[in-house]
Amino acid sequence: MTGDGTRWLVLRLQAPMMSFGAIAIDQVGPTARWPGASMLTGLFGNALGWDWDDRAAHQALQDRLRFGAVILREGEVLTDSQNAQLGKGDKGWTTRGAPEGRTGASYDAPHRRRRDYLADASLRVVLTLQPDGTPPTLDDLARALDRPARPLFLGRKPCMPSLPLSGGFVEAPSARAALDQWQDSGRRPAMWPADDGPSGRRSMDVADTRVWSSGLHGGTRTIVEGTV
Repeated sequence: MTGDGTRWLVLRLQAPMMSFGAIAIDQVGPTARWPGASMLTGLFGNALGWDWDDRAAHQALQDRLRFGAVILREGEVLTDSQNAQLGKGDKGWTTRGAPEGRTGASYDAPHRRRRDYLADASLRVVLTLQPDGTPPTLDDLARALDRPARPLFLGRKPCMPSLPLSGGFVEAPSARAALDQWQDSGRRPAMWPADDGPSGRRSMDVADTRVWSSGLHGGTRTIVEGTV
C-alpha cells in the first residue's frame, strides 16, 4: 500500500505494435491486455544498460515496482504467423549493437510459431518504487528513458515506441488515484494492484513476475480491473 504524497512516474506506452507477453504454450505466444512486472523491469534494465546476467539488479528492481495502467485506445490483437528456415550459423539483430548467434542445433524443417501483438494501442502507466531513495530511483528511471543506453522496445524487439516513454510525474496516495487524471465520461479500462485502490469489479491473479536467478517466470500477484 502506498500513501499520501507518493510520487508516480508516468509511462506513455504507444506503438504501431506492442506485446505484453502472456502464458505461452508450445509455439503460440499470446499477448496480455496489460504490461507485466517482468516486462517493465526489462524495459528499465535495457534503458539503464544492464546486461541479462545482472540478475540480482533486475530482481531487486522488480520487487520494488508498484504500478497501475489505463487504456486510452484499446487497439486490436494482430497475430503474426512466423515461418523461417534457420541454420546454426544464422545471426539475429539485437539492441546491444552486436549480432546474436544461435546456440541450438540447426533445423531440417522450417521453424514455425505464432506471436500476438496489440496493434495501434495506447496506454499510460503510473509507477512508483518501494522503498524509494535507493538506486535506481524514480528520477534515475526517468532519465534512463529519456537517454537510454540502448534502443528500447515494448515487449518484443520489433515493437519500437512511437512516443517518448517518460511522461513526467504525478503525486497521488494510490495507484488508482494516480490514474484519475485520465478520467473520461466514457470510463476508460484501468488496472491497479489489489491493495492499492478500491476493489473494482474484477480481481485476478496474473503470472507476470520473473525469477531472475533462473530466467523463468514464477509466482503471481493480484490486480484489480476497473475503470477511471
